[in-house]
Amino acid sequence: MNRSTAMARVRYIGPAPVTVPELGDRVVQPDEVVEVPDVRFEGYVCQTTNWKAVEEPGPPAQDAAAAQKKSTTKREA
Repeated sequence: MNRSTAMARVRYIGPAPVTVPELGDRVVQPDEVVEVPDVRFEGYVCQTTNWKAVEEPGPPAQDAAAAQKKSTTKREA
């Protein structure tokens, strides 16, 4: 999945493989790390017996772009 679409990462810690409809019916294996949409991150990690956070959602794309622009702007002496 493309990181430009704002993806977070979670690890499946359940005991057996599961099919995740939200990920296109993908089968996720125990201890596998998958990318999920930032907006759905909380829906995974609130299920503490099945999912663990690996990489939390980043700042919204608009804020990230503004931060990048600000950090690359030349400062006047």
